[in-house]
Amino acid sequence: QVQLVESGGGSVQAGGSLRLSCVASSGTFSIYAMGWFRQAPGKEREFVAGIDWSGGSTYYVDSVKGRFTISRDNAKNMVYLQMNSLKPEDTAVYSCARATGRGATMSGGIGYWGQGTQVTVSS
Repeated sequence: QVQLVESGGGSVQAGGSLRLSCVASSGTFSIYAMGWFRQAPGKEREFVAGIDWSGGSTYYVDSVKGRFTISRDNAKNMVYLQMNSLKPEDTAVYSCARATGRGATMSGGIGYWGQGTQVTVSS
């Protein structure tokens, strides 16, 4: 069983930055794509960013392009989301996910989810 644990959420003013981290318990971390999703109150969960198994390819939802950066460290079983120029509309619970495949779009589906970490951006 794979466990994903997120950290780094919090409250920040608009224009600020946060860095989310996610650690995976499984030793097979490096052969799967990883990603971040978010869910705001009253809204459906949406894809934010994905990174392929090697870290060589990334994919972002249009609303975060140029502001967020996803990265991974396969030696540490870690994936990160650097969030800059945060906006109030970025407020949501952010969850880490492990894909069932290797591609950054994670189109093949999600195998495991983390519990999530709250990000709140005030204006």
